[in-house]
Amino acid sequence: MATGKINVSVDNIFPLIKKFLYSDHEIFLRELISNATDATLKLKHITSIGEAKIEYGDPMIEVKADKEGKKLHIIDQGIGMTEDEVKKYINEVAFSGAEEFLDKYKDAEKDAGIIGHFGLGFYSSFMVAEKVEIISKSYKDEPAVHWSCDGTPKFSIKKGKKTDRGTEIILHIADDEQEFLEDHRISELLGKYNKFMPIPIKFGTKTETLPKPEGAKEEDPAPTQEVDNIINNPNPAWTKQPTDLKDEDYKNFYRELYPMQFEEPLFNIHLNVDYPFNLTGILYFPKLSNDLNIQKDRIQLFQNQVFVTDNVEGIVPEFLTMLRGVIDSPDIPLNVSRSYLQADGAVKKIASYITRKVADKLNSIFKNSREEFEAKWNDIKIVIEYGMLSEEKFFEKADKFALYPTVDGKFYTFEELQENLKENQTDKDDKLVVLYASDKESQHSYIEAAKAKGYEVLLMDSPIIAHLMQKLETSKENLSFARVDADHLDNLIKKDDTQISKLSDEEKEQLKTNLEEVITDKSYTIQMEAMDSNASPFMITEPEFMRRMKEMQQTGGGGGMFGMGGMPEMYNLVVNTNHQLVGEILSTKTAKKRERLINQSLDLARLSKGLLKGEELTNFIKRSYEMVK
Repeated sequence: MATGKINVSVDNIFPLIKKFLYSDHEIFLRELISNATDATLKLKHITSIGEAKIEYGDPMIEVKADKEGKKLHIIDQGIGMTEDEVKKYINEVAFSGAEEFLDKYKDAEKDAGIIGHFGLGFYSSFMVAEKVEIISKSYKDEPAVHWSCDGTPKFSIKKGKKTDRGTEIILHIADDEQEFLEDHRISELLGKYNKFMPIPIKFGTKTETLPKPEGAKEEDPAPTQEVDNIINNPNPAWTKQPTDLKDEDYKNFYRELYPMQFEEPLFNIHLNVDYPFNLTGILYFPKLSNDLNIQKDRIQLFQNQVFVTDNVEGIVPEFLTMLRGVIDSPDIPLNVSRSYLQADGAVKKIASYITRKVADKLNSIFKNSREEFEAKWNDIKIVIEYGMLSEEKFFEKADKFALYPTVDGKFYTFEELQENLKENQTDKDDKLVVLYASDKESQHSYIEAAKAKGYEVLLMDSPIIAHLMQKLETSKENLSFARVDADHLDNLIKKDDTQISKLSDEEKEQLKTNLEEVITDKSYTIQMEAMDSNASPFMITEPEFMRRMKEMQQTGGGGGMFGMGGMPEMYNLVVNTNHQLVGEILSTKTAKKRERLINQSLDLARLSKGLLKGEELTNFIKRSYEMVK
């Protein structure tokens, strides 16, 4: 048996690097500044442990554009490289100097925050440059080195003239990549990828207004001076301990992340864990609408303060992607371009931790500031309900703090709801029946009818509530939900025996016959109920199961059980046998008048239910005017 090594041809790999190393060419600037940051942090570490007998000072990274010379310069004041190190780290493609450094200084990863992992970052420069130069001077007492390559496997290396410590990368930008010499484009990239890098980054200068000197006149212009334009915040809030931050600090950081977002966040959650993985970050609950689609992709993923992506699917549970903020973890595995997440055990643990942390924070607010929690419920409920529906562990925790508001503005936890309703809202099988409205305005008459019976009505109006109710019914014992305009109250109403029908059984049968002669629509089932005489004469309800299945079809569930035509239309026409108008219909001798009264009463009930539309609505209005005349 023979063994050997597969040789990768450098002639073949360079075109691949230039074209396919990264999905987006703009990444080159992020990679080069990450390398410059690493070089600076390495210097900081070895000076702090006394290995380098030099002054660390206040180093910065500078980006300079030379449009005339078609050159872009990235300059750092970091550890620098000797000629041997340039040969080792630059000429050997994919050899990572960061990995060797971390191997040598075992504790440096946490202390120094070294970014680099891949070794290929430097070569991203060839995606936009036809020639790249490196001029570097090591912190060691050795001559500077000048390396140059034109994007082929050939390079030149010689002594350099640089006298100060650090490295300068010079990119000779290709003709078709000239956008990367424009100030606005560079500013855009620095703001996107390097806004929170741990070393100050300078790009140009800016004018700063100074205080007027003593004795200056009001009309005298204030003096100004040119200062370095530092584009980043090296110490963002998530890198600090929660005990060192106040509420205003969290709000200021939110404004820094989202300068065009004018509404304040409702509250924040500070993530800070170092075992079994390293993760920091701050998540914010913004005010949310009921639209699940427009909220997502507002959380930014960083790796050691380098922006990676705002697509955090897989790391953050889907129901929390509607939040905003920052997550930073060196332990999230990324591919060579740091652009796509790889699903593995570490990511699942991180997602589980974030879920638990959010649930604990919500529970803490609920326990300590219930009034505040209730006031914010409508703005956060969509996240909590979505989480209860999609994450079992979150459901278990949220069961203690999820709220169920009533149409009158009271709030119950499920336990409180159960206790409050058990005396008056159970059916003949002793099952708790929770009545709810999805729209206070359109279901107002039904709400009033239920309240007149002494029933509590919840307001449950989020777009996924049908799915959540189904989950609650399957996870809780002896529980059912019924919308207030559904065929809900058959069992409940029959428990209330205070109302006695004014009609005899024979009169009810006669009334039913009269109604069936006029109402030929087979989608209606006629039911007689003895209700308060002030309640509506006709009410239309819908079988709860059918209505809920239609809702779930519209939000992506229950799909296609009844073919392409969807769910069939089925309604109950509940007739109040104690209403004066119902008695008049029964006693009317003229068939034409009886038909008119029935049609008008039915259309009023359909109008209340939102079923009267188009031509039928036009005819109803015309008929109503005729009756008024």
